Amino acid sequence: MGSLFRSEEMSLCQLFLQSEAAYACVSELGELGLVQFRDLNPDVNAFQRKFVNEVRRCDEMERKLRYLEKEIKKDGIPMLDTGESPEAPQPREMIDLEATFEKLENELREVNQNAEALKRNYLELTELKHILRKTQVFFDEALYTGNVPNKTRNRYQQMADSHREEEQVNLLGEEGIRAGGAGAQGQNLKLGFVAGVILRERLPAFERMLWRACRGNVFLRQAMIEDPLEDPSNGDKVYKSVFIIFFQGDQLKTRVKKICEGFRATLYPCPEAPTDRREMAMGVMTRIEDLHTVLGQTQDHRHRVLVAAAKNLKNWFVKVRKIKAIYHTLNLFNLDVTQKCLIAECWVPLLDFETIQIALRRGTERSGSSVPPILNRMETFEDPPTYNRTNKFTHAFQALINAYGVASYREMNPAPYTIITFPFLFAVMFGDLGHGAIMALFGLWMVLKEKPLAAKKSDNEIWNIFFGGRYIIFLMGVFSMYTGFVYNDIFSKSLNVFGSAWSINYNTSTVMTNKALQLDPKGLDYAQTPYPIGLDPVWQVAPLNKIIFQNAYKMKISIIFGVIHMLFGVFVGLFNHRYFKNKMAIYCEFIPQVIFLVFLFFYMTLLMFIKWTKYSASSETISMSAGCAPSILITFINMVLFKAPDDNGGDCSPYMFAGQSGLQKFLVVIALLCVPWMLLAKPILIMRGRKEAAHQPIAPYSNENGDAEGGVLNQANSVTAQGAQPQQQGGGHGHDNEEMSEIFIHQGIHTIEYVLGSVSHTASYLRLWALSLAHAQLAEVLWNMVLQNGLKQDGWIGGIALWAVFAFWAVLTVGILVLMEGLSAFLHTLRLHWVEFQSKFYAGLGYAFQPFSFEVILETSSSSTED
Repeated sequence: MGSLFRSEEMSLCQLFLQSEAAYACVSELGELGLVQFRDLNPDVNAFQRKFVNEVRRCDEMERKLRYLEKEIKKDGIPMLDTGESPEAPQPREMIDLEATFEKLENELREVNQNAEALKRNYLELTELKHILRKTQVFFDEALYTGNVPNKTRNRYQQMADSHREEEQVNLLGEEGIRAGGAGAQGQNLKLGFVAGVILRERLPAFERMLWRACRGNVFLRQAMIEDPLEDPSNGDKVYKSVFIIFFQGDQLKTRVKKICEGFRATLYPCPEAPTDRREMAMGVMTRIEDLHTVLGQTQDHRHRVLVAAAKNLKNWFVKVRKIKAIYHTLNLFNLDVTQKCLIAECWVPLLDFETIQIALRRGTERSGSSVPPILNRMETFEDPPTYNRTNKFTHAFQALINAYGVASYREMNPAPYTIITFPFLFAVMFGDLGHGAIMALFGLWMVLKEKPLAAKKSDNEIWNIFFGGRYIIFLMGVFSMYTGFVYNDIFSKSLNVFGSAWSINYNTSTVMTNKALQLDPKGLDYAQTPYPIGLDPVWQVAPLNKIIFQNAYKMKISIIFGVIHMLFGVFVGLFNHRYFKNKMAIYCEFIPQVIFLVFLFFYMTLLMFIKWTKYSASSETISMSAGCAPSILITFINMVLFKAPDDNGGDCSPYMFAGQSGLQKFLVVIALLCVPWMLLAKPILIMRGRKEAAHQPIAPYSNENGDAEGGVLNQANSVTAQGAQPQQQGGGHGHDNEEMSEIFIHQGIHTIEYVLGSVSHTASYLRLWALSLAHAQLAEVLWNMVLQNGLKQDGWIGGIALWAVFAFWAVLTVGILVLMEGLSAFLHTLRLHWVEFQSKFYAGLGYAFQPFSFEVILETSSSSTED
């Protein structure tokens, strides 16, 4: 839990591994996920590293697995996912895996090629079957239309183009049609024909091209194939049409065939004699039946191969990705001179040092090596990575902080405080018992069902965001229920739990005829004891001054929470200064910052509490009555401007206590003196320290004999000690290498930012009041303008209307007040934490600890594969 408040202590280590044991040791470290390796070969090309061939083999295996996965998904076969993660196989097992994948791929490709050839053959036979059927209809129509009058002939020429009927009749002539239909040769006319199929969408262009290229000397008949045909190359369904073209002469025949080839029409042989066509049709039907049987057997065999592969595909993916990750990591290592030892550098958490050593020994034993691995700690002046341990509850809150910036090494982590302050500040804006209950129930459902919901691995990005922040949503809902109870607000109505402290002493007629009645807190109308928790429900029936009262109440609590939140952020910065032993920052930054904030803004919050407790409507003294209570805002403005308040005379005093005027002047003067304190103290102390260091005498040698080596070592140690000081001061806050002008400018920027930020940040917390008021008013508008209309209806019609009105009100409540208003309050809360709170102490200049972890690698690979 300590690493939640401050990041883990990290150490840079050097790791020596025997070549034979390196694979097994890195595999164990990948399962552990606690070591971040550094690249010791940054200048070496990725294709020139030692294990590049193994990585290529893994890439090839992964390609084959993706091909298998695509084929399995195409057939809709479920893949077995046990959720288990098998260990990385030994290097010698790669050969077996490669052989298995090679065999499966070749077998599947061969089956697919055979199936495609069979489907292509099946398609050709199907098209030929339709050609034989349709052409028979053509010839039968020609034979029939030759024996009927001209008036009725057009009725049977269904497939001829209507606007070209005259040209077609002139081309063939009645004698030609009659002769062709009878199967006999005409004396002066010999017609040839070709038949085939073409895609239906190409047919109009095909027909126009034939007409133009052949100058109208061809006769085209076409008929649609009703059932879609399957394209064997991609499996898509296509619609085609049968056509037959009559022409005269070889020249037209050549031209027609070229046009058919250009439009990718498929031509098939079609006998002229009816008996030959019938024999061919019977043969085609027999072959189609045989092909259908063979295709079914081929599909069954393919299905069996894919079902067998689907059982192990997930495990194979895990194994191959683990092998690939191990060899990628081994490519970061260096080889020693003897080529028998691998050297690595890595960041490890100090608390897990023993765990990592045990994992290394386990890997050595697995590999059968007799040489134990060596893990040595190294001294370094590099900034270590930031590592905050999280669990499923704290992970989402830590993600909110890291989205702003990763904490500097060993800097105070805002996440544990955010766990409480984030849902609380959200609830101040979202306070409603009903809306909070909806949000809390949704979050609770996700928490209770987190295992089955996580196992589904949804691709929906919005759902994944909601599910990842399920604990945040649950806490925001619970806190909103609490603040809603304090506001006494549930769907814009109030609960009278403890009984109101107010009573109405007017008669019924007076109440019903007067909208603007007032209750006197001095008299019998008020019981002189406040409502135990939250607002009195009587304010619900006070539409004229309810919003005025809530404005004053919520505005004041917003300022109070804001000043306390900012003060807490400044005090968290004190823990940073103390941990990094930065006394200068304590005296030159922390103390003046606290004085400035307390003497001005915390004093203003104290005035609010004094006003609440000192002034009362039931007070016997006139000067302490509610009418004499001075305005806090006017008092604060007069205080800063050193202006005396307006004294209107009478019994009311502009001051709340004796000596207030002198105290306020003292506080403002001291607060203003803190500005040059913050601006100049630190640069001046740094400048003095540099001058003193420049005049220090050279230290004598520590050894009596004046050994040169000893002197060099002592100087090196002193330089090391001086260099370590900025490292201890917290990730980049040292000023040893900066010029004095830069230090003055840097300190001036920070001072201006803090002074102006104190004012603007205090005003920024007023968003708590504004959003809370807007949320309450929206809820009231929805109730009065929607649900109330349904509740006013009488009889059975009113019951039906209420169902419809309630459904509409519920949709608007969830969609607008819970989702949209909730998102708005969430973003405003996020801003208050990032800007107003964290700016007081949080640098966020670190970089995240990214350990070599199989779990992370597999999650990243699976998500990228799904995308």
